[in-house]
Amino acid sequence: MHELLGANGGSKRLLLGNQAIVRGALEAGISFATTYPGTPASEIGDNFYRISREIDLYFEYSVNEKVALETAAAAAVSGLRSMCSMKHVGLNVAADALMTLAYVGVKGGLVIVSADDPSLHSSQNEQDNRYYAKLSGLPMLEPANSQEALEMTRAAFTLSESHQIPVLLRTTTRVNHSRGVVTLGTLQPPQRSGSFEKDPFNLVVVPMVGRRLHVELLKKSHNLRAEANHSPFNTASGEGSWGIVTNGVSYNYVVDAIRELKLGDRIQVLKLGMTYPFAAELCLDFLKGLERILVVEELEPFMEEMLKVAAQESGLTLEIRGKEDDLLPRYFEFDPVQIKTAMARFFELDYQPPKVEPGPELPQRPPNLCAGCPHRATYYAVKQALGEGTAIYPTDIGCYTLGLLPPLQTADFLLCMGSSVSSAGGFSKAQDQPVVAFIGDSTFFHSGITGLINAVQNDHNFTLVILDNGTTAMTGQQPHPGVELTVEGPQPPKVDIEAVVRGCGVDQVLVVQPLQVRKTIGSIKEVLEGDENPGVRVIISKSPCPLFERRVTGRKQKVVFKVTEECDMCRRCLDELGCPAFTYCEDEEDCAYIRIDELLCSGCSVCAQMCHAVTPKKKSA
Repeated sequence: MHELLGANGGSKRLLLGNQAIVRGALEAGISFATTYPGTPASEIGDNFYRISREIDLYFEYSVNEKVALETAAAAAVSGLRSMCSMKHVGLNVAADALMTLAYVGVKGGLVIVSADDPSLHSSQNEQDNRYYAKLSGLPMLEPANSQEALEMTRAAFTLSESHQIPVLLRTTTRVNHSRGVVTLGTLQPPQRSGSFEKDPFNLVVVPMVGRRLHVELLKKSHNLRAEANHSPFNTASGEGSWGIVTNGVSYNYVVDAIRELKLGDRIQVLKLGMTYPFAAELCLDFLKGLERILVVEELEPFMEEMLKVAAQESGLTLEIRGKEDDLLPRYFEFDPVQIKTAMARFFELDYQPPKVEPGPELPQRPPNLCAGCPHRATYYAVKQALGEGTAIYPTDIGCYTLGLLPPLQTADFLLCMGSSVSSAGGFSKAQDQPVVAFIGDSTFFHSGITGLINAVQNDHNFTLVILDNGTTAMTGQQPHPGVELTVEGPQPPKVDIEAVVRGCGVDQVLVVQPLQVRKTIGSIKEVLEGDENPGVRVIISKSPCPLFERRVTGRKQKVVFKVTEECDMCRRCLDELGCPAFTYCEDEEDCAYIRIDELLCSGCSVCAQMCHAVTPKKKSA
């Protein structure tokens, strides 16, 4: 039985924030869950997937976040408690649906998880999605730890149903991926069957309907302000004439700083867990009688700006500061020393940050494609096929973005999921260099298809390489519509990539197995040299992710490769392929040699096909 199902109410468990969110949803009686995987939210969907195989809960990995939200919205309108989870940039994809769904509302509770990523641990930006609450008019809750993640998730469903409106649950990486002791509540059985009542003049948002629904949304927002002012997640504590307003994981740093700076009798703290609508009445009560306020929040001055507006409108003149060069930045996540330093500076305390003696400089460990990754073989083949020629390489979001670094250097432009296909078309029309774009299989289904159709429609001239490794590898090996290898064994894909490509109007389609290096180079060369047939050309480079394949099949690796004495130190293995299993070494006499780490080698044989000095050997026991 799944660990989140077997624990009784009142028991304690050490849970990730993401696990606590899932448990909170189960305690609320969730019936329907959707996601598109993305770090730091991936574990939410992964846990729901496993749980759905044990209880009567519907779960799906949707093809993108917009589809995930629209699917969950239909379930919520039908009266089922539903959750849609995604990383912060995923909410950009879902925003089109989100804005109108705020007008339409729901019947069953709908909780939308937005997992933000301050410091860009695994993202292309660190946008602050609290502004989506203000933009859409939806309420937002923000947990500070795993216990609150559970409690706020459970409360969010009740809040959603009582006001018939979706609720945003915003987390950050430190909450999603930190563990904490959580006291569990009681599980509720899901309501598996909903019912839809036709009500087109409230559910079909033509302009006439939208105008009225917008007014209704504003009424809901007004009522939700009262909820915020009395929310149990908005709490004040402490005593003294100084104040701090904070939220999320920053609250934990503030509590530690107060203890270490011995400010317990001098400072009051207002912790906002329901950050939108803004609890103006509660905040003004907090401000009265205080001399100065420091607002501690990661990223943008979201609370700070609203707090200043409320104070000005009420005629309060106390000092309120936060996002300033000498206090707290608008970028990256905070750390405890940073918060103590900012508090000491603002409140004019005598505090010196601890001096940490620098340790020895660590060797650089840049992100790299795994040993045996077929994407490396594809990149190598493309560059070999181009020869001395150069090309522009638009790339996309996924493992293959790691083609950025030397020696592969096959990433020149990247915006977001699916941008490689669309930008490739723009480059082909804007300049004369050849364009070779890269996109992964899951990303192609997510948002590459529309760009491909656009390219065919507008006679763009580029080559698109679809890197099909049979899974959504970077976020945890989740499935997608084109998956052929499953835990149950091989299966025909539900949606065949080649058929989709041809259905989009592409005539020049080639499927290659990148681990067959020489054959792949020759085939790609024919495609790239086909200037007499301009237009969109698609190469599907098809080979499973070795990590996923080994996990699913349980197959034991029997062969690895070694460098023989015939090696002449040409360094092509290092300078052109760059597989992390290769190591440049020097012996005691400063004689250089190259070796293959048997523990890293996957046995893919790509190196043996490019160098006569590499041969197979039986793997040691």
